[in-house]
Amino acid sequence: MSELIIRAARPDEYDAIASLWMESWCSTGLDHPSETLLGLLKQRVPREVAGGWSLYVADDGGTLAAMLAIQVERLYLDQLMISPSYQGRSLGRRLLAFTREILPDEIWLRCAEGNDKAWRWYEREGFVLEKTEVDPVHGRMMKYYRWKS
Repeated sequence: MSELIIRAARPDEYDAIASLWMESWCSTGLDHPSETLLGLLKQRVPREVAGGWSLYVADDGGTLAAMLAIQVERLYLDQLMISPSYQGRSLGRRLLAFTREILPDEIWLRCAEGNDKAWRWYEREGFVLEKTEVDPVHGRMMKYYRWKS
């Protein structure tokens, strides 16, 4: 992982980013890989970029190791997804440090309540639970967190 760099995503990578997103999300056990899910994510990536995402990837010598989506105006870390083969290597910590460079004063995020590994990690990284509520689109209970410098 020595060649790994965090850089802006390119439009020609959006389908690969959607695949990485699906693999990472499904590694939580909260969903299962499917062509339907992949199709939805392939549609969502360009739509979210057009809607304000700043989209980054962690590039390991040409292999996409992670994706990071930030909505700068909203101080919102929307997605931090790491390929299962790169999990457990402190890549999340690097991506969070990168996010804190962009949003040095405050960061908001949300996490599915059932994604225990993720929300516990965010809490260890200094995020404070602000509220819990059901996402009206997916019906999942979501935990909303805030970090302040």
